[in-house]
Amino acid sequence: MKNGFVILNYNDYETTIKLVNNIKNFRIIDEIVIVDNNSKDASFEHLKLLISDKITVLKNNYNNGYSAGNNIGCKYLIDKYEKCNIFISNPDIIIKNEETLQKLLDTFKLDVGIVSPLILENNKYNRGWKLPTPFVDILMNIPILHNKIREKNLLYDDSHYDKDIVDVEVVSGCFFLIRSDVLKKIKFFDENVFLYYEENILGKKLKDLNIRTVVNTKVEVIHNHSISIDKNVKKLNKIKILKKSQMYFEKYYNGANILERILLFITSKLALIIYFICGYR
Repeated sequence: MKNGFVILNYNDYETTIKLVNNIKNFRIIDEIVIVDNNSKDASFEHLKLLISDKITVLKNNYNNGYSAGNNIGCKYLIDKYEKCNIFISNPDIIIKNEETLQKLLDTFKLDVGIVSPLILENNKYNRGWKLPTPFVDILMNIPILHNKIREKNLLYDDSHYDKDIVDVEVVSGCFFLIRSDVLKKIKFFDENVFLYYEENILGKKLKDLNIRTVVNTKVEVIHNHSISIDKNVKKLNKIKILKKSQMYFEKYYNGANILERILLFITSKLALIIYFICGYR
């Protein structure tokens, strides 16, 4: 089966080029697909210089966010190869060696739909998390409670990761491996969210279909966290986007009732006011 690698770029061609140079000689990768998400800088012109038999560069005429951009790359690979394994990656990922990818692919010998490595971010491991309930999301909208509620309700205990392969409900969207048939079964990424909560949506879709999401604890990649986002989106706007995506997830995927949606709305607005007052521009 063919192995594709999708990278979504927005105004960050230098980081994208570094990742391509990192992986372009990996024999295990059959094709690297770079999707330029309608960058406003010279990204597309620079990225076009990378085009080869192994590297494809596609341009999205509209920036519709993470999900829509990645769908373009994934659908291109599926149209070309029909069945394939697809690595989804942010540009700011560092992969130590080809063996890293091989170990992730080997995990598909088990009956799983998505596999993620350990992701090293800011000297800490991102190892996946649990899906929130509407009430948990409401509480996490309160800034003073956010970290405590997240740690207590969403993060697994360290003992959960004692095995080589562990089941989780959600993995980070910055880097993971997914089978093409699974993507088709869940009807690809939901393009109604521009950014944030796409991971929870993906996790909920897979959970509802009883498709396993796992972390391979013997493999890791490095994530130079939020380079692309921090360069291009003001911090307060990031919070607004986050809260909009949160409401969409809770309403359409998590079954939040009317009262819960009202509380989500109120706590979201309060959070925005607090961040504004605190100068979180």
